[in-house]
Amino acid sequence: MNIFKIKINFEEADKSPVELQIAKGESVLDVCMDNGIELQHNCGGVCGCSTCHIYVNQGMDHLQEISDKEEDFIDRAVNPRINSRLGCQCVAIDGDIEVTLPDQSQFLGH
Repeated sequence: MNIFKIKINFEEADKSPVELQIAKGESVLDVCMDNGIELQHNCGGVCGCSTCHIYVNQGMDHLQEISDKEEDFIDRAVNPRINSRLGCQCVAIDGDIEVTLPDQSQFLGH
């Protein structure tokens, strides 16, 4: 199995960046859930909402390509940018990545 590095940055000032491992075929949302990192996923991680919206700082070409469905949901996300993706759809394929998680306190409830 191929294992890569993922660096996760946080918009919240009181959280320090963490470096973890991400396996080929694993999503950023999976890594967050497996490591107790809060990343909202109201639809359960099936590309049915925009709550797991993240920013990919480096390694966009190491992720599965963005789908039209994912692009539609990103358009509804809070503060979408050119490097926006959904954590549930950011599946590692062949290299290290770095992402930033938006401030999760903007979401009420789970």
